[in-house]
Amino acid sequence: MATHSITVERRDSLHLKVSRVLREETSHRLDVFLFVPAELSLSPNVLSEEAFYHGAIHVKRTYYSDRHRLPLVMSRLAGKRLDADQYRLGLSLYAYQYVVALERSTQSLVEPLRRVRRVEKRGDDKAAKTQAPSPAGTTEDDEEAEQLRTRLEETADLALGILGRLRRQEPSDESLHRYYANIDNYLSWFTEQNLLALIAHLPRGTGYRAIRERLLAICREEVEHRRAQEYNSERVIRDPTRMSNKMHLLRRLIEHPVTLKQRSQELGGGEEKAVKGLATAVVMVFVTLGLLQAREALGDITALFVLALAVIYALREVFKDDLRITLWRWLRRGRPKWRRRYLDPTSNAVLGRQLEWFDYHRYAHLDEQIRRVRKRNLAQREEVVLHYRSSSRMSPTRFLSGYDRTRETLTLDLSTLARLMDKGSHHIYRLEEKGQVVREAVEKRHLINLVIREVEGDGTPLLQRWKIVMSRSRIVDVELVHEEGNEAEEGTR
Repeated sequence: MATHSITVERRDSLHLKVSRVLREETSHRLDVFLFVPAELSLSPNVLSEEAFYHGAIHVKRTYYSDRHRLPLVMSRLAGKRLDADQYRLGLSLYAYQYVVALERSTQSLVEPLRRVRRVEKRGDDKAAKTQAPSPAGTTEDDEEAEQLRTRLEETADLALGILGRLRRQEPSDESLHRYYANIDNYLSWFTEQNLLALIAHLPRGTGYRAIRERLLAICREEVEHRRAQEYNSERVIRDPTRMSNKMHLLRRLIEHPVTLKQRSQELGGGEEKAVKGLATAVVMVFVTLGLLQAREALGDITALFVLALAVIYALREVFKDDLRITLWRWLRRGRPKWRRRYLDPTSNAVLGRQLEWFDYHRYAHLDEQIRRVRKRNLAQREEVVLHYRSSSRMSPTRFLSGYDRTRETLTLDLSTLARLMDKGSHHIYRLEEKGQVVREAVEKRHLINLVIREVEGDGTPLLQRWKIVMSRSRIVDVELVHEEGNEAEEGTR
């Protein structure tokens, strides 16, 4: 399986999470195109560019390393001379790297497990209809099952190893131990949740019985570990909502020291004032000339002169705003609208800057590269295109010691698009094999295409197209259908 430098996944019911790792190059360009069906009637009048940017686009960056032991080694957590800030930073880095790695491992295993279960279910159904024993699996199926079991074993081994290294360095200082206990509490619960998710998707065949028992044993050990350490009260343990909320707070505790601070600035404030003044000055020149001409033509102040004066001032109000808007759009066309600065969470040193754009596009105005990847047919010719672009330049020399990468998470809130979709569902009829007619409720779904282009420095662009299937209530499916460039396997799956 090819490793993608950009991943898109469903975060919850109506949020998409676009993740990428910014490597050693100091400049990065990212383009994200959302192709929205015309039937949703989306337009700048319905949802302005500024409203979508501020309400639906959220960016977060953290320090990143693909060597999970690095934070523990670099911070020397076993040493006795670390102050509280150094200890918190080192432990947070270690915990965060583990959380990200386990999340990705679990997500990469869930889909193959689902596929094996579907194949297994089809085989059982076929055997039941023919009243014959299920046929033996093919060699290819056996190989895939063996690979899955091996990956599950490796995930379990890594989880136990990383948690074991953490717990061998339990501090004796009370001020440090409180922070350690919070981190250990969360990692234990997080490990249990991810392993339970894998167990829930395991095929029912006997070949997975051993790994199922091992994962269940690890989960029971983690439950007992938290009870023995008295990390959570009985009231919290009995209430899943309270437990989930508490763990959410502990997750934020882990992420805070490793998440880069951000300071955003809207660009063009001074230029907007200058354009407003220029437009007013130009209009006033014509107003003044009009007044002089009216006075010369009509003589003294009369009712006709007052009427002409009113008409001139009315025209001033109309054309002043039109001229200001026209000049402003011409001046800002193609230029960034926002600037974002990234700072180290502890030293406040500036680590990088990012310029951002967001606007509506017409398909005809897109470059050939994006149109080729989109592969649009006549049925989608009226699609509305939303375009987010960022251009960043980082300073790796100012990064935390031992780190030369950051991980960016771009969250897209699609609830604004969901509100434009139709409510309710409709019914369809299906004919069964025995002549029975079945009536089924079907919710209306929409297909949104997401095209991403990333360029690192002067390298080859990475291009991806994702299909986002969503209804009014949730994102149903996220699928990568095309990828090319930047060491990716070219073609369509």
